[in-house]
Amino acid sequence: MAQTAIVSAPSQSAARKFVARLRSGDQVAHLITLIFAASVFLVTVLLVYELWIHSGASRGKFGLAFLFTRVWDPVAEKFGALPFIYGTLLTSFVALLISVPLGVGAAIFLAELASPRVSAVCTFLVELLAAVPSVIYGLLAIFTLVPLLRQYIEPGLKKTLGFLPLFQGQIYGVGYLAAALILAIMIFPFIISISREALMAVPREQREAALALGATKWESTWQVVVPFARLGIIGSIFLALARALGETMAVTMVIGNDPSIHASLLAPGYTIAAVIANEFTEATGDVYLSALIELGLVLFFLTMILNGSARLLIVATSRKGSKQQA
Repeated sequence: MAQTAIVSAPSQSAARKFVARLRSGDQVAHLITLIFAASVFLVTVLLVYELWIHSGASRGKFGLAFLFTRVWDPVAEKFGALPFIYGTLLTSFVALLISVPLGVGAAIFLAELASPRVSAVCTFLVELLAAVPSVIYGLLAIFTLVPLLRQYIEPGLKKTLGFLPLFQGQIYGVGYLAAALILAIMIFPFIISISREALMAVPREQREAALALGATKWESTWQVVVPFARLGIIGSIFLALARALGETMAVTMVIGNDPSIHASLLAPGYTIAAVIANEFTEATGDVYLSALIELGLVLFFLTMILNGSARLLIVATSRKGSKQQA
């Protein structure tokens, strides 16, 4: 009987604690938020599962060769993802080359150098640009960007830099360059907004300490504030990259939709998101539909790999910074 009392007392105490936590709301809040967090994981798993299951016909027929094949022929039921992977990576990379210097520079100006009134107005405009639907960007590109590229910019690039393979070939206006430029315009506000918030989150003492040591305003900004906010800036860049990889409508309207690989930025091309949007409703046959779904799976894993690389880069950078400070 004594042993029974010793065992039952702790269990009763644990039950009372659980009831007390339940009454206070801690346990309920914990369970609810746990379900919310688990739903993210569940949605991701279900998404991968559905893409994997419905791409079975294509995976069974082409295997890993699907990733390295350049032929896309729905009539002969020969499908390869290489032209679309190439177009997706090329346009996103060129878009980042254009938008990152401009976006980070604009964020530095708005956070550190501009007057509060100018910063507030420009920030409002940046947020407004980020909210514009992609199809609007595509329409504007068709009527403004493409004619400018066809009549002035691309002929000038071909005339001055035509000795490079990147600027050779026929001029169409639509193509890799047009898609990269419209992507750069679309991801530009994201880089500015997030980088600006990262810069403004730097403690005021950091700036004041640099100025007290005799640094100029620009030296304080470039040598103290920007390095302190580098993780947020890197995060904004990779968030913009994720947006560029998955962009559909605007790119579809200006890239030219040619399932081929070209070295020239002036040539038309294709991206994964664009080919899915264009051909999914017209797909006839199980293999054709399965190949398009497998393209979606490839884009999903491509985005995961790049974002995972971004996380590793951020972790490595933060550890390096911690060692330097130590």
